[in-house]
This record gives sequence, structure tokens and C-alpha cells, in this order.
Amino acid sequence: MPVPITSRRWLWLFLLVLGGAFAWQLGSWGPLESSEARYAEIGREMLMGRDWLHPRLLGIQHFHKPPLTYWLTAAGLGLFGVNTVGVRLLPVLAVLAQVVLMYGLGLLLFKHDRARALAAAVIYGTLPVVLIAALNVTTDGYLATLELAATYGILRYYHGGGGRRWLYLFWLGLGLAFLTKGPVGFVLPLMAVVSTYFRAEGEPVQRPFTVHHVLGFGLFVVVGLSWYLYLVAENPAFIRYFLVEHTVERFANAATFNRSKPWWFYLVLAPATSLPWAVALVVRAARTPWASVPQQWRNVLIFWVLVPLLFFSLSKSKLLLYVLPVFPGVALLTVYYLGRCTEALLLKWYVGIVAFFGLLLGLLCLVPVFSTVLDLGFEVHPLTALWPAVGVVTLVLTLTLWNQVRVAPRLLVAATLFTVFLLISAKPIMRQNELAFNGSRPLADFLRQKHLATRQVIVYNELLPSLAFELGTLPVFLNDGNTSLRRETQFEPGTSWHRYLLYLDQPEAQAPLRRLLAQDPVLLFKDELPTNRRPLLAGFRHQQKLGKWTVAW
Repeated sequence: MPVPITSRRWLWLFLLVLGGAFAWQLGSWGPLESSEARYAEIGREMLMGRDWLHPRLLGIQHFHKPPLTYWLTAAGLGLFGVNTVGVRLLPVLAVLAQVVLMYGLGLLLFKHDRARALAAAVIYGTLPVVLIAALNVTTDGYLATLELAATYGILRYYHGGGGRRWLYLFWLGLGLAFLTKGPVGFVLPLMAVVSTYFRAEGEPVQRPFTVHHVLGFGLFVVVGLSWYLYLVAENPAFIRYFLVEHTVERFANAATFNRSKPWWFYLVLAPATSLPWAVALVVRAARTPWASVPQQWRNVLIFWVLVPLLFFSLSKSKLLLYVLPVFPGVALLTVYYLGRCTEALLLKWYVGIVAFFGLLLGLLCLVPVFSTVLDLGFEVHPLTALWPAVGVVTLVLTLTLWNQVRVAPRLLVAATLFTVFLLISAKPIMRQNELAFNGSRPLADFLRQKHLATRQVIVYNELLPSLAFELGTLPVFLNDGNTSLRRETQFEPGTSWHRYLLYLDQPEAQAPLRRLLAQDPVLLFKDELPTNRRPLLAGFRHQQKLGKWTVAW
């Protein structure tokens, strides 16, 4: 290698390559339902309305999450334009910041071993779940960045010999995490702090309590609680809303947000979305005697991975990205356990992992064939197989022709190449199948082609913020029993929200509905209208089927 693996140049090169792969065709498909489209539209409405304290979704106040993600989305739209790139670019930068923080954590835990710190950063940046977080705008990507920043700050303060600025970074990170997703933002930093109380003899004790801890806590209160306190002062009903419905009930009641999953959901999905590294970690950990593992790495396994995984598994509300805080520990432990291998054993892992990478890219080459002979629910153009095929050839050449003596650099390069070709190969599939993947850009394009975009759009019994984002205007939504259309109208000061949402089972909705239908609108509905709602189509002369959607005008 022309530059030693201990050089930081490799970290910057990895960030450049990974960032380029993320940025390539980043806006080639629109925001997807439900989470990404929801954040995109809230950010757009916040930017347009200039109300930074009361987030609105489709014209109605929306307080499911604290505002930091909405602020960042609005900032991205303001900086880069009201388009999909403006929505997605800041989350990509947040993930790149996570990679840098992982390098910093690696330096702390591996005692300034830059090679292993680089390996931790690369493994983390190539985890499939991290790639999903970068390209799917949610609170969880930002939250992971802030949790990592807080964790790095407190560990740097305790064990890195850092000054008090790192303690303030810890409290600032906690405050911003709380402003992103509430108490769940404490999980990784709290576990990192707890793990410092379990140390082997001879390890340095924690630094003493000082006034800076008090000032840091004050910083947390100002940053993390100010928005909550403002809303509570404005309306005391928010106390119960935040503490009960969005904390206790979200954790304990599966029906609150319709995100019920079995208790073993994360035990299966967390390893599956961190392949192939999860296999290496589990196998090597199982074959390594527990007594030979230093206390520090026992702490990482127990407090950074197993305890958070148990905590999230006990929660009744489950989504994949909720468990992002466990993956820094997964990456660090993978480097530790593989680092214990001999070169001969590491070579076997290298061959197996590269073969796995090649197999996945090979399957991507066959997706166009599979989509024609199997009912996959989407179609793929044959030329889409080109990029994964180039990736397979590149991996084969790397495996057979690169004679670098040490195995670790070859493994990290192979992981980077696979990730780049995976990202480049997946984006055309996303672009070609937006409707199948719950995007609305083809619907908006159709309305513009038919010169219908200036008409009032009515959406039947579906929440479709992606269409509002694409059109830049607010549709009217007809709620006919769909629980996803339940909105937080209890915080609206009047009845103006009726302009955006009508409950068809309420008598007072009939007159506004008749007025809407008399204005020559466009009606969108998925699949078929129920028999009792087919009279809605009486005034429409044309219909066009687009995927699962029907457009009537």
C-alpha cells in the first residue's frame, strides 16, 4: 500500500468514496411513504410557513416527534432547494459524521491504534442498516449521530485525558438527542457511562465531580427541554401528551402507533441487517473464551449491545431503525474479535466475506430476470444489471490479483467496493419502481402532464404527504376509517383544519364535500372504492390507473 493503513488519509478517502456513492442520483426518486415523506412534507411546510415551534403535517399541527429533525429538514430544503436532494443530503452528512465519530471511539477503545479505529469506521459505514438510515429520512439517523457525539464526549472526558469541552459535548449531545426523539436518546450514552463503572484493576478511576457537571446539566436543560416547556406553557395538555402517549404508551401499548412486532423481531432483524459482519462477530465471540476477554470489551458487549437490544425488544413499538444505537458496539466488537485472529484465519474470513459480497451482487444482476418470471411486485430494466455485474468483476479482480501481504486492508477495501456498487445498483431500481415502493412522483408527473396539477386534489382514505411534497400544495384528505389519518386536531385553535381533512362518517363533512366535488377536482384512491363510496365518482369523466392508484378527473 502506498500509504500506511495507520494514516488518516484512508479515513478521508473512505468518507469521500462513501459520500460520493450516497450522493450519486440521490434525488432520482421522490420521498417514500410513510416516514420519509412525512418528514419531507413537515419540513417543507415549516419552511414555507416560518413557524418553527409548531410543526404541521398537511396543514394540521403534528407533534409526534420533537422538532429537531423537522428543523434540519427545513434547513436542507432552504439550503439545497425544495426537492428530494434537499431532504436527503443532511441525513447523508449525518451518517458520514457517525463514521468519523466511530473512528474517534475506535481510537479511545483501541488505545490509539489507528488501524483498528479505521476498521471500526469502515465496518460501521458498510453495515446495511446504516446505509438504510442514510437514505431513509427519519429521526433515527440524526439521533444516532447525536448519541455517538455524546458517547464520544463522555468517554474522551473520562479516559482520553480531554478537557472539559468534551464534558460539554456530552451534555449538548444529550440535549439535542432529547430534542430529536425524547428519552430514548439517552440509551447509548447512558450505557457508555454505566460501563465505565465496571473496570478491571489498574484502570483509571473516573474524574471527580465538578461545577462543570452542573453547568453541563444546565446546558442540557436549556437545549433539550426548552421547546417542551414552551409548548406546555402554551397548553398544559401537552404534559400528558408527551409523558403518557408518546413515552409510556409508545413503549407499553402496541396499538398506540400500530407498530407491533413480536418480541424476537430485533433478535432476527439486527443480525440480518448487519451481515456479513454479524456472522463474524457471533462466530468469533462464541469461540473465544469469556475469561480471555478484557473487561472493557465485556462491557461493550453487555452494555452497548445486549442491554439496549433487550430494552428495545421489550418495547411494544418496533421499527428497524430504532435499534441503530446497538450498531456502534457491533462494529467495535467485530474489529476486536477479528483482530484476535491469526492472518491465516483472517484470510479465510476474507475469502468468505468477499464471496458473500459477490453472491449478493450476482443476485442483483439477476433481478431483471426474476422480475419478469416471478411476481415480485416491481419491474427492473435489463440494463440495471450492469452496475452489479461490474461490482462482481471488481471484487473478483481484487480477490485474485491484489497481492497485499496483510489481509485486513484487503478486507476493508472489499467491503468499501461492495458498498459502493450496492448503492449504485440499488438506486435505479428505486427510481424505476417509485409507485411500488410507495412514492408519489409518478402521480405528480401524471397530473402535470394532464394539466391537472392546479386543480384541488382529493385523496380518499390514505395519508399521502409525498404527493403534497411533489406538488407543493396541500390535498384534501377524506378519512373513511383509516387510523393512519388520525390527526392531532385537539391542538388546533379552531376548525380551519376542515379545509384539509374530512371525516366521511360525520354529518358535518357532507356539505364541504359537496362543495369540493363541485369545483372540478382530481380524486385519487387506492385499489377500489367501497360500494357505498362509489357515488363519489359520479361527476368524474376520466379515470387512469397508475400502479395501485386510480386518478379520476
